[in-house]
Amino acid sequence: MRWAPENMAEALEPEKKRRRIEELTDKMAVDGGCGDTGDWEGRWNHVKKFLERSGPFTHPDFEPSTESLGFLLNTCKILVLGAGGLGCELLKNLALSGFQQIDVIDMDTIDVSNLNRQFLFRPKDVGRPKAEVAAEFINSRIPGCNVTPHFKKIQDFDETFYKQFHIVVCGLDSIIARRWINGMLVSLLNYEDGALDPSSIIPLIDGGTEGFKGNARVILPGMTACIDCTLDLYPPQINFPMCTIASMPRLPEHCIEYVRVLQWPKEQPFGDGVTLDGDDPEHIQWVFHRALERAAQFKITGVTYRLTQGVVKRIIPAVASTNAVIAASCATEVFKLASSAYNPLNNYLVFNDVDGLYTYTFEAERKDNCFACSPVTQKLQFPSSAKLQDVLDFLKETSSLQMKTPAITTTMNGKNKTLYLQTISSIEERTRPNLSRTLKELGLTDGQELAVADVTTPQTVLFKLHFTS
Repeated sequence: MRWAPENMAEALEPEKKRRRIEELTDKMAVDGGCGDTGDWEGRWNHVKKFLERSGPFTHPDFEPSTESLGFLLNTCKILVLGAGGLGCELLKNLALSGFQQIDVIDMDTIDVSNLNRQFLFRPKDVGRPKAEVAAEFINSRIPGCNVTPHFKKIQDFDETFYKQFHIVVCGLDSIIARRWINGMLVSLLNYEDGALDPSSIIPLIDGGTEGFKGNARVILPGMTACIDCTLDLYPPQINFPMCTIASMPRLPEHCIEYVRVLQWPKEQPFGDGVTLDGDDPEHIQWVFHRALERAAQFKITGVTYRLTQGVVKRIIPAVASTNAVIAASCATEVFKLASSAYNPLNNYLVFNDVDGLYTYTFEAERKDNCFACSPVTQKLQFPSSAKLQDVLDFLKETSSLQMKTPAITTTMNGKNKTLYLQTISSIEERTRPNLSRTLKELGLTDGQELAVADVTTPQTVLFKLHFTS
């Protein structure tokens, strides 16, 4: 039997229905869901079932207690990095699991394209900082929860800030940012007579998604494999061969790359020196139309505005269901660690629902010579006739390092000497000639230490130079 409205007022047009749903949802958020402003009887019964009784899967040393809930509600401080697809899910899951002291960092603002999956945002929020809007929504919707937003980069905070948290949860889409926070937490470790002080460990829960694939991992700095220990697990950025792009395009992506790499610098459509901005609609429109023209020449179909934007900005398609699964897994691991009620994941979970559902876990092994978490001084082996450019390329291209803009300094005759620094134009220009000089010509000797700074780590990495014959 088909539903028939009792009056025409109920038969709203789809757009009016959507607006009405948003109004009701936002009203519920302001009213605290059910109109309550604090705890109510039975509110945390679902959490107490895990904390106040033992079971077949609880940790062998776990002792049920009524005090554990108080720690989760009032004491445990959680830091969430990212308020996007994963971040929205994480904030919701953590708040509903009893964590009420949460900080969130995100440097991005809300775009219209975020609204299909980042459910804490509304059309009226477009242009506002993600962290601030997400915090406002959670705080207003979940009574007692205190989410503190930070509209900044994670690199804007020092070690004092990060020391205050019990657990850090990572929902970032940048490998560089992941490596940086990994390095920060490793730098906070304390050692006494060579033994790691367990109280200095701040666990890092990292989640990542790529279309219908995802992963979650538990990192105990100084004990388990860190981000840099498994750097080769991250897929390399896709680059198309230039010969294919220029001569034999077969895919719509080839046509877009042709315009991005070759046509844009040649034609300079928006003036001399204007670089292609993936966030500028006019720039994307220009690339899109030129890519359509090239695709027509080679009878290639599939060039769309969205694909053009994805290729230019190196966007990986996001799937809401994948975000939900990975965020749920990460939030579960946070609960395990904070309550000590269950063994945490050991230590890597892979999720794939491209064809059916497939998931498995494995233990990623810690590298003894990891340059991020190993106390061993790293070695650089080069002949004395090698050029500084060779060392720079090694730091950037080696799979275990993958540095982006390494700055190399050393100490000579008791004074610091900058061999090469790329990020400051005046110093880069002054030190650029060193790249073509040999290590011997630069005055470097066997066994000399080189200090390397990079955006992938908050700490300067020391390398010992060894000359090979």
